[in-house]
Amino acid sequence: MKTAIFAGGKGSRLIEETRIRPKPLVEIANRPILWHIMQHYSTYGHHDFVLALGYMGDLIKQYISDLCQHDGNLRVDFAKRELFGEPEYHNSVLDAQMPPWTVDLIDTGTNTMTGGRLARLQPYLGNETFMLTYGDGVSNVDLDALLAFHRSHGKLATITMVRPLTTFGHLQVREDGLVEGFMEKPETAADWINGGFFVLEPEVFDAVADVNGDEIMWEEGPLPKLMELGQLMAYRHSGFWYCMDHLADKRRLEDMWKSGNRPWATWENANGNAPQAKEDGNGKHRPGIGRGGNPGDWVRYKSL
Repeated sequence: MKTAIFAGGKGSRLIEETRIRPKPLVEIANRPILWHIMQHYSTYGHHDFVLALGYMGDLIKQYISDLCQHDGNLRVDFAKRELFGEPEYHNSVLDAQMPPWTVDLIDTGTNTMTGGRLARLQPYLGNETFMLTYGDGVSNVDLDALLAFHRSHGKLATITMVRPLTTFGHLQVREDGLVEGFMEKPETAADWINGGFFVLEPEVFDAVADVNGDEIMWEEGPLPKLMELGQLMAYRHSGFWYCMDHLADKRRLEDMWKSGNRPWATWENANGNAPQAKEDGNGKHRPGIGRGGNPGDWVRYKSL
């Protein structure tokens, strides 16, 4: 099964970093967030990726090719003038970091929106079920459970709903304005939002063709269309999810990594994901299915 990743946006809200690199290459613990996302999929045996490139796509091509060629040990054969990985060398740490990926790097246009980007990937995804995610969000979502839920309902599309971490306190207020309670920085927000991590059937492309195009956001046209058709189901992920949307988000993820509290690093656990509470079912969406890292942030559409 192939996994498509939106990796072409300009990341304008992370401009401090994205002046010199595309957002998926912004680093957490000296590794691009794209690497973290792909590692999570590999933990569940999903090694075939199709990346929708755009802004500074050449740097992502360079990173993937360099990762394949230069990470780990190398053998240089001067007689044959060849450079390649040392085939007999095995290291448990490096082997975990170098899964058997196959990566298609597809130019989908610098200014193309997410709807158009996905449409341009259709020839590379094959006529089979595939996964889709964003290139800026990390999670410990159980991909096996997500896929099982998708196959159980028989619809064309499954979206993963999450409760994002929040740095804001919550107020409990009566209708007359009297404050009755306050929760200081709860672990997660109260509202469910679109966390990405989709599972889609190939028939999705035909189903949304009349509302899609290069200037259409995936969240703005195709997803609401699937909802109207009764073909969109929601898997509720109650575990960790975080979107790196601003510099403060990058710093928070960095701090979590350094402290050892990095639940998205599922590849570090030999048994995969730690057990977590999971709920399956239909999600109720507000008009427009946006995505963002703050509570109730449903209308901040992504260009990534």
